Amino acid sequence: MIIFGTRRTVAQLAMVVLTCANCRRTAANAVLKTVTKFTLFFIPLFPIRTRYATQCTACGFHQGIDKGQAEQLRQGPPQQVPPPWAGPGGTNGHAAPGPYPGARG
Repeated sequence: MIIFGTRRTVAQLAMVVLTCANCRRTAANAVLKTVTKFTLFFIPLFPIRTRYATQCTACGFHQGIDKGQAEQLRQGPPQQVPPPWAGPGGTNGHAAPGPYPGARG
C-alpha cells in the first residue's frame, strides 16, 4: 500500500500598509506565500505549486499577486498612490473634516 497526497504550508513574508480593494480601508495587509508539496507516506517531497497573496487585516479579503509584486512589497513600502475612488477628502470616500455645524469662528 502506497500513501500519497499533498500538504499546504503558508508563510507570512511581510506586513505592509495598503488600501484594500474590497473594503477600501487603509490597513495592514499580510503578504503570504502558499506552497503545496507532494507527500509520500506523509513526508513532503517536492513543491507542486507556489502562490502569493495579500490578506487585509480589516476585512480578511485575499487577493492573489505574482511573485514580483510579493518581492517588491517585501523589500519596502510601496509608493502610495491615491485610489481612483478617493476624492478630495481622503481615501475613505468621506469629505474632508471641516468646521462643525454651529461652531463659532
